[in-house]
Amino acid sequence: MKILVNGAWRDTGAADLATALKELGYADSVVATAVNGEFVRRASRPSARLAMAIAWKYWAPMQGG
Repeated sequence: MKILVNGAWRDTGAADLATALKELGYADSVVATAVNGEFVRRASRPSARLAMAIAWKYWAPMQGG
C-alpha cells in the first residue's frame, strides 16, 4: 500500500505504525509520531493501524528552549 510519510509517498506492507517504523529503519530511534494529525504514543504504535493513503509523520526530539 502507499502511505504519505513526512510529505513523501512510500510503499509499505506494514499494517501498523510500529512495523512501518521498523521497515523505514526507525524502530530503535527516539521519535515522536502522528497519524492523520493525531499523536501516537510509543506504546500505542503496534495498535495504530495504517490504511491506504494515510498520512503520518515522525520527528526526532530537539533540545533547547
